[in-house]
Amino acid sequence: MLSVQGLCVRYRKSVALQDVTFSLQAGQWLMVAGPNGAGKSTLLKAIAQTVPSSGSIALSGKDARRLPPRAFARLAATLPQQNPLGGAFKVREVVALGRYAHRGFFSSGDPGGGEKIEEALAFCGLAGMEERSILTLSGGELQRVFLARVFAQDAPLLLLDEPASHLDLAYLRGVFDLVSRWLQTPGRAVLSVVHDLQLARRYGSHALLMDHGRVKAFGAADDALDAVNLRAVYQMDVPAWFDWLYAPWRSVDKPAP
Repeated sequence: MLSVQGLCVRYRKSVALQDVTFSLQAGQWLMVAGPNGAGKSTLLKAIAQTVPSSGSIALSGKDARRLPPRAFARLAATLPQQNPLGGAFKVREVVALGRYAHRGFFSSGDPGGGEKIEEALAFCGLAGMEERSILTLSGGELQRVFLARVFAQDAPLLLLDEPASHLDLAYLRGVFDLVSRWLQTPGRAVLSVVHDLQLARRYGSHALLMDHGRVKAFGAADDALDAVNLRAVYQMDVPAWFDWLYAPWRSVDKPAP
């Protein structure tokens, strides 16, 4: 579904990504993890064609760089960290933006588009909120609206950049559970940039661990995010840190690692 070979991104004299290679198959949820500055968001932007890059990127066997924007959007839907959408748009209007890729240049017709919008609204628990202004929503509600927009786009691949950042626990769990449910339909795949290693291990089937723009490990999530790889990237015993951090929730406390 997605194949990346030798991907490189340079900003003037600095190298943001160097020789990044991996693949993503239908049914998989790939978590892109690593410390700040590792190149995670740059990788997603390169795949989404919003920053220039070298190397090859193939979507469903097609050269991503040769695809017109609408054709690209029918294959991959992107949810960035920041959604600079201003104005008192209604919830339904925002979700409907996901259908632009399915409309012709000379026609506003979108057969089946209304049904996809309704399905996305219901799937994200937004039924009854369609006419509300997005300016009246909480952060968690707004993120569900943006998630509904990419679901309505009906692309087989989701590219998500920190989809639950700055959300409280209930909304964070809700967002990841929604994506997990979406992925249960055959022929779909997800690539997510994440900081939370626990979410990466719990929800991801596969992981790409990055450090200074390079791939440190790639494979099944439990293997790529093992203690040895994490120590090499984060310079600390990550499992021991988590054991200590969550010890207060258990009956026996442990000393700090």
